[in-house]
Amino acid sequence: MKRYVILCEGGFAEHDAKTATGVLRYAPDPVVAVIDSTRAGSTVRDHVPGLDLDVPVVASLDEAMTGEPDTLLIGIAPAGGKLPAPWRATILQAIERGLDVESGLHDFISDDAEFAGAAMRTGAELRDLRRPPAGLDVPSGANLTVDATTVSTVGTDCALGKMTVCLELDLEARRRGLASVFVPTGQTGIAIAGWGIAVDEVVSDYVAGATERLVVEGAERGGPGSLLWIEGQGSINHPLYSGVTLGLLHGAAPHVMLLVHEPGRTHLDMPDGPPVPPLPQLIEDYARIASYVRPARIVGVALKTNQLDEAAARAAAGQVTEETGLPASDPVRWGAGELLDVVLAESGR
Repeated sequence: MKRYVILCEGGFAEHDAKTATGVLRYAPDPVVAVIDSTRAGSTVRDHVPGLDLDVPVVASLDEAMTGEPDTLLIGIAPAGGKLPAPWRATILQAIERGLDVESGLHDFISDDAEFAGAAMRTGAELRDLRRPPAGLDVPSGANLTVDATTVSTVGTDCALGKMTVCLELDLEARRRGLASVFVPTGQTGIAIAGWGIAVDEVVSDYVAGATERLVVEGAERGGPGSLLWIEGQGSINHPLYSGVTLGLLHGAAPHVMLLVHEPGRTHLDMPDGPPVPPLPQLIEDYARIASYVRPARIVGVALKTNQLDEAAARAAAGQVTEETGLPASDPVRWGAGELLDVVLAESGR
């Protein structure tokens, strides 16, 4: 069991801090403090809706050490995955104190000579969650033969909570006594589950093969007939991330898909982003693209409604159902039961 302190200086609870909020919400390991001097003196519950935790937000590592952490986690996942230069001093301070450091950035901390040298002196471990394993290759076809039901979350955009949807459905399935496994494909999921491959760091030829490896391992972890919840990345219509989305979809070879969408988001999350296409168009696109490996259809829409009040969220769900003909629900707000039911019905369970 680790004891995390999360570094989020100047950015906790903002768009890029999804690693911090994901670990706080779902990881089994306790978080003793979050470092963000701009919000010092508050607690996590003051900044993350629905997260009822008294974890303190502090100004420095010195203050965080009163909670006796053993691991510093880099809590942001910005576009490009670069390490903010002002954070280096805090990371070095953590290493010098003997704390392990975990990072999901594209800038690998274990390749940094200064960090690596300090870690050699203190015995601290530097863990790059995004570093891909050796020996990846193109798919072998094993993704089509595992004894499991594979469910992929796909999106209308990036940064919608596809990981969160999978985690909520996995929790609900296990509450019902079903064999179920969350399959992490990104750095935050890996930090939460303790295994996985960050497919956006994999050579493009091997993204589908890396995903196939995850499907096989997930089936081994869950046992015969298990449900595998494949964490989605990006979206097929997003010019910046569609490459990883496609490789992930074909490597997962899903039996069932769930579309993840934020009502009210009209344009893609990127500078001068183009409009989000109509939901029926994307539903058809995903089904057609998935069918090149295995026929699969979208059976429900998982909504991100945290920016809406209850009445507006209910109205948005009704509108999405009217537009698509599919059940629509926010699994965080209303529970994952309705979406799990349609997945189980589609897979004949």
